[in-house]
Amino acid sequence: MLAAAIVLFCVAAQNEPGESKVYFTEDISSDGVMKLIEKVRGNISGKVGVKVHFGEEGNEWYLSPELSSKLIETFDGTYVETNILYVSTRRYTDSHLALAKRHGFDPVRILESNRYKEIPVNLKHYKSVRAAEDIDDFDTYIVFSHFKGHAMAGFGGAIKNVSMGLSAIAGKMAMHASSIPIYHPEKCIQCGECVKNCPGNAISLNPLTIDQEKCIGCGACIGICPVRAFSIPWGSTDNEPFMERLVEYAYGITKGRNMIYVNVLKNISPDCDCMAHARDPFVHDIGILVSTDIVAIEQASLDLVNRHFRDGKHDAFVENVGHSGERQIDYAEELGLGKREYRLIEVE
Repeated sequence: MLAAAIVLFCVAAQNEPGESKVYFTEDISSDGVMKLIEKVRGNISGKVGVKVHFGEEGNEWYLSPELSSKLIETFDGTYVETNILYVSTRRYTDSHLALAKRHGFDPVRILESNRYKEIPVNLKHYKSVRAAEDIDDFDTYIVFSHFKGHAMAGFGGAIKNVSMGLSAIAGKMAMHASSIPIYHPEKCIQCGECVKNCPGNAISLNPLTIDQEKCIGCGACIGICPVRAFSIPWGSTDNEPFMERLVEYAYGITKGRNMIYVNVLKNISPDCDCMAHARDPFVHDIGILVSTDIVAIEQASLDLVNRHFRDGKHDAFVENVGHSGERQIDYAEELGLGKREYRLIEVE
């Protein structure tokens, strides 16, 4: 059945020039991962960071470190993450590291995301993007992604794992919101921590206010405030601009970097691994894909999920999340990040 499905996906592209290779196995294990990695091993060199998601506290669908353990061992790699925008265990380095340890990840490096490296892009939404300051400390990134649903992006795979996962806090804020942080003067205790830590000198007290002309949208105040007097303006960005912003950040972050992509199609929930209580998977486990083309692997992952969902004639993420994530793939190809045209190669 799988071989027939592969032919159906790729029949139009099989013998045409310029197609990208996407390697696939149904073996969802560390051995399965390594079988595929062998196909692109020549692209891996130097200091290796394996970019993963440690899973929110309480989430049961995140990818177990057992799947990537042989990657770490073989390449003397390090699990890499950044702190997140909103306030939770994963916002602060110490508690984020403790969560990673509880979930079995080791060794771990949390990149510096309170400060950033500015990367020029000159695109539709951004002139530049803000990556974690020490992103250049690794020579090769293996982007190890759980392909599943996401409330704003439709699906989250390699593109989101790169863009949201390797950006600075300021970058995460820029992708999520079209306005300054919301502030709540009634909660303010006048401690002054936000004023001391605001790089734009945009915050004043008594009453608490943010100067919109000075605010640079870095989100530092959200994490530093002890009483949560600042919050993210969720909903200020529509789904399609959000997806395009993800792609522009992926464009800037991947530019000139050695990147390998691994998408795991297992426990495919409608919800992101950021959710403490993600809903149950809506389709059975499918397999693992590996490619050096971020667009091709996202397209192949989407095709496989759709083909295995119900009668194969529906967009599974529209049905289960509420909207499609396909704009990520369209726009990524438009920007030249890769090709939607691919050849799926099954590895026994």
